[in-house]
Amino acid sequence: MDPLRRVRPPWRTPRRAGESTMNGLNGKRVVITGGSDGVGLGLAGRFAEAGAEVVLPVRNQRKGEAALAAIRRRAPRADVSLRSLDLSSLRSVGALAETLLAEGKPVHVLMNNAGVMTPPERQTTEDGFELQFGTNHLGHFALVTRLLPLLRGGRVVSQISIAANENAINWDDLNWERSYSGRKAYSQSKIAFGLFGLELARRSEAQDWGVTSVLSHPGVAPTNLLAARPEVGRASDTLGVRLIRVLSKVGVLGTVESAQLPAFLAATAPEPAPFYGPRRFGHLSGPPAEQKLYSRLTGVDEARRVWEVSEEMVASGLRAGGTGR
Repeated sequence: MDPLRRVRPPWRTPRRAGESTMNGLNGKRVVITGGSDGVGLGLAGRFAEAGAEVVLPVRNQRKGEAALAAIRRRAPRADVSLRSLDLSSLRSVGALAETLLAEGKPVHVLMNNAGVMTPPERQTTEDGFELQFGTNHLGHFALVTRLLPLLRGGRVVSQISIAANENAINWDDLNWERSYSGRKAYSQSKIAFGLFGLELARRSEAQDWGVTSVLSHPGVAPTNLLAARPEVGRASDTLGVRLIRVLSKVGVLGTVESAQLPAFLAATAPEPAPFYGPRRFGHLSGPPAEQKLYSRLTGVDEARRVWEVSEEMVASGLRAGGTGR
């Protein structure tokens, strides 16, 4: 049996194959990382409108409060709340996991959406990992594996990127200590993250975990990933994000609104495909659709290796106790 076959989650009522519905989301718990702005905030609003209980783990409390206000303006009856999370800290990831486990509510959708992109200079997480690999991949890996008891019967959606279709995993220097390329390190983090999501599906099938794991990518849209981010060493907007804004306005690239749709379809399709993204302009924009897996995501042995190495790295980071800076 193909472990990446379409799987029907128990709370869905199917209509046409691949169609996104919002039936059955009332009262279901949806946890969204990176939900305080951009695509994540839009997704939070969509789920809140559909009647889900939305939990937003955020690093910045002020931005989180502003996100709550925005969601409630969109959905006045929204059941939405904040938790604390810094994905660049395994201690913080563990604390959030313990909080959710103590609350004891099943997580019906875990939307792994948060990320950091191309710091101009190499930076590290609290645990000493290269910032993008540690945040985009290892932080989410640690969160998912800790929350497995709450995810039975639920769905994990991991947001990757078109960057996962270029470059490769730098197995000889995962932390980019000998050389650093922001773009290549970003690609590595998204390739590893995608391989993890597919390996999660395989292990769930083989070991009867009851977790549906799928991937999505938003295409290219004018989000804040490439905007000025002083905390990652970027004092002003990049030329890339300025160009993206222009091309978005003329309809060549996507919008923040259209970029939400693949992940939303991945979370709600009755019988989900392994991977969703936009269907137009080289899969950079347009309506959401099933996507062919990128060549860098098809290696079963490499996915297994990513999982095993990630387990080792997370364990070593926890033993070090956040002293890796």
